[in-house]
Amino acid sequence: MIMESKLIYKVTGKWLRCLPVAGCIFGTGCLLLAGLSSCRAPQTGTLTVSPAATTLMPGKNNQAHLEVSFQIPENYLTRRSRLVITPQFCVGDSVCREYTPVVLDASVYRKKVERLEVLDGYQDPYAQEARLIDNRMAYEIPYDQWIDLPEQVNGGQIRAVVSTDGCGECTGTDTLMLAEITDPMRLFDPEMRLVNLKADWVVRPKIREGEGKANLQFAMNSHAIEMDRGNNAAEMRKMMETLQPILDDSLSVLDRLTITGLASADGSLAFNTKLSRERAEAARSWLVEELRIPAEIQRRIAVSSRPEGWMPVLDAMRRAGDKDTVALVRILEKYAGQSDDVQEYHIRRLPEWNRIKDLYLQKDRVVAYQYAYTVKSFTTDEQMLSLYRNRPDAFSEAELLRVSTLMNTDDERKWVYRKVLQYYPASQTAANNLAMIYLQQGQVAEAQEVLDALTGVTSPVILNTLAVAWYQNGRTNDAMDLLQAHLSLPESRHNLGVMKALAGELEDAYQLLAPFADVDAVIMALRTGRKKEARRMLEALPADSKEVERLREML
Repeated sequence: MIMESKLIYKVTGKWLRCLPVAGCIFGTGCLLLAGLSSCRAPQTGTLTVSPAATTLMPGKNNQAHLEVSFQIPENYLTRRSRLVITPQFCVGDSVCREYTPVVLDASVYRKKVERLEVLDGYQDPYAQEARLIDNRMAYEIPYDQWIDLPEQVNGGQIRAVVSTDGCGECTGTDTLMLAEITDPMRLFDPEMRLVNLKADWVVRPKIREGEGKANLQFAMNSHAIEMDRGNNAAEMRKMMETLQPILDDSLSVLDRLTITGLASADGSLAFNTKLSRERAEAARSWLVEELRIPAEIQRRIAVSSRPEGWMPVLDAMRRAGDKDTVALVRILEKYAGQSDDVQEYHIRRLPEWNRIKDLYLQKDRVVAYQYAYTVKSFTTDEQMLSLYRNRPDAFSEAELLRVSTLMNTDDERKWVYRKVLQYYPASQTAANNLAMIYLQQGQVAEAQEVLDALTGVTSPVILNTLAVAWYQNGRTNDAMDLLQAHLSLPESRHNLGVMKALAGELEDAYQLLAPFADVDAVIMALRTGRKKEARRMLEALPADSKEVERLREML
C-alpha cells in the first residue's frame, strides 16, 4: 500500500499547503483526448531535482523514505500543458513499481479538462493529484513520501519519468534519477559462531586395568596344567599375549596381577578351594617362566581362589531352556547365603541330579586374572610431539588434547581429534572441536556423524555446534528450537539471530543481534528502521572497515 504523502508548493517565496495526495496510477494509458494538449510542449530551462541522486535503503516493513524537491523553471510549460512526474522503482530497464505522481496543470489545460468532464463525462485519471499552477512562474515542489519496495530487493533505482503532454506514460520527455536503492542486507555476510572447547592439561597418573580368564582342563584332583589336554595351550597363550605387551612396553609398568582359581560347586568346598588355588599358582608359575618375568615384578603377582558357586550351572540350564531349571532355582533361593556344600547337599538329592551333572556341570575350570599397569605420563610438549603418532595408545585424553593445541593446521588437528575419539569415544571436547573443523570445511555430514555419536550432551557449547550442523543440513526449525532453548551462550544467541535474519524474521533478528553492536547488528537496526541505534553502534566500530564505511555512506 502506498502511504499518504503531502506536497508543499513554494511560489515566489510563499508556501502553499495543498491537500493530501493518495493513490498511485498504474498503467494509465493515453487517456486524454487528442488535441487536449500539444504533442510536445515547448520548454524553457531544465527541470531538476535536489538532492541529486541520493541513496535509500529499505527499513521497517520494507519501506524507504523518499524526500526530494523538483525545481521547475518559469515558462517550463505552455498554457496548454500538463506536467506529470512519476517516480518509479526500476531494476535495470524494468519498471517494478510506480508511486504517487506529481501532476501540475497550466490554466488552459485545466479548463479543457473541466469542459470535457462536463460535456463528455470524461474522468481524469489524475484528478486527485492534479494542481493548478501559473506556467509563467518557477516552482519548487517537495516530494516527501514513504514508498513500498518489492520484497527481497537487492538494489535498484528510483527514477522519475517526466511528461509534459498530459499523459504519464505516452511520451516522457525526460528521466530524472532520484535515488539509488541499496539494501543493507547486501552487506550481511553472516558467519555461524562456534566455540572451541579447551581441556585443562594436568599431569595425572595413567592407571589402566583389564581382566580375562582361561578355561582350562585338569586331570581329576590335579593342579598340573597339561598343554596337550583340551584347549589348554591356546587358553594359556591368550593370557600370555594379553600380558606380554604390557611387560615389554618401555612406557608401561605392571603394578599388579591377581590370578584366581574358581572352585567348582560340586564336591567339598574346602578341598575345591585348596585345589583351585593350586591351579592358580600353576598358571602363575607358567607365566613367570614363559614371560621371563623379573623378580621385582613377580612380587606384584598374587594368587587366590574363590567359590564359583552354582550360577554357571543355572545360567547354562536357562540358556538351554531346561525344564528342571525351576527345581534348581527353588533350592538356591531357599538356601541363599549358605555355603556351596549346603546347596550341593540338596541339589544332589534332586531326581534330576545325574542329568544335570552330565549336561551342565562344567568340565573346564576357570582361572581368572585381573591386572593393572601405569603408563608413563608425558610432561613436556617435546615428549608428546615425538610419540603421539606412533604411540597414541599410550596417551591420556588430556595429553592428546594437549597435542591438538600444538598442531599448525586443521588437518593435523583433525587427525589428533579422531585419535582421541578412537581411544576415548566419550570425549566431548574432541567431538565438538572435530565437528567445528568439519563444519568450517563444509563437511556437514561428517560433523553430524561425530556429534550424533555422543550421548547425554548438556553442554551449551556442544549443543550450539549441533544446531549449526542441523542448520547447514537443512534442519532449520530444529536448529532454531535448539538454540532458543540455550540462549545463555552468546554464540547461540548470535547464531539464532543470523538464522532469523536469513529467514526474513528481521525484528526477532534485531532483538537477538543488537547486544553484539557489530556490523550485523547495525544492518538489522537499519533494516528495521532504527537509524538512531545504527548510528550509535557505528560510532563505536573501527573506521577502517569497508563494511562500516559503506554503512556510514548509507546513513
